[in-house]
Amino acid sequence: MPREFRADDWQAYRMDYGNPHERVEPVQQEIAVVDAALMELVDAGVLPHANYPADKMLAHRQGIAETFEIPWTAITHRQQRLIYAINAIIQPRNMIAAGVFCGNTFVSNAGAGVGPGACYEAANLIGVEIKPEEAERAERNVRRIDPTGVARVVAADARDVVREFPADIHLLYLDADGTDHRGKGIYYDILREAYHKMPRGAVVLAHNSVNSATALVHYLEWVRDPANMRASVNVILDGEGLEVSAK
Repeated sequence: MPREFRADDWQAYRMDYGNPHERVEPVQQEIAVVDAALMELVDAGVLPHANYPADKMLAHRQGIAETFEIPWTAITHRQQRLIYAINAIIQPRNMIAAGVFCGNTFVSNAGAGVGPGACYEAANLIGVEIKPEEAERAERNVRRIDPTGVARVVAADARDVVREFPADIHLLYLDADGTDHRGKGIYYDILREAYHKMPRGAVVLAHNSVNSATALVHYLEWVRDPANMRASVNVILDGEGLEVSAK
């Protein structure tokens, strides 16, 4: 059976996608659920430890609420905290996020390296969005919290970006939709293009591991095969899910 962490209330935990800043549970409950998920990832060997700066995470959240234009998002507060924490723990020098829409999913990753939630120095934090108008909005959003340019958004096909990236990829975030009938099945292609550039210890995060599991069947089979990835855990904090895999 695939390894998983499942919050007891994951089916009942719901947010208003059009109101991403609304709190749906006490922050201490949110922290407890995410901390338990992080410990599962440590136990599985995906993460080296579960320590991240919770105060910096809240500063990141506040900064996004004050500056970003977000028409809607499926990234819940639990998911935001988990993604931020994983990046803060791994501290990827180079991170690529595929399928970033308005930039909120991207900055949940990049926020550990730039902006008010920064806790380490990164080299390249790259968000990829195939729709030019959405990439432009995401880039405008990111510029409001990161004047350095370390975090940036490009309008491109993520397969091309990872294929042409000239250095190691330490963390890859997948939330893209293919333009053909495969939809989320494009995750598999993006990861296979990036795989040979990912050193041991690199991490892949795949959003929608629950509600798009059928489209992701080949991807999930591949990352859960120990011949390909050292460990993989399906982290189910909400109805979307996040598969977290380590090379």
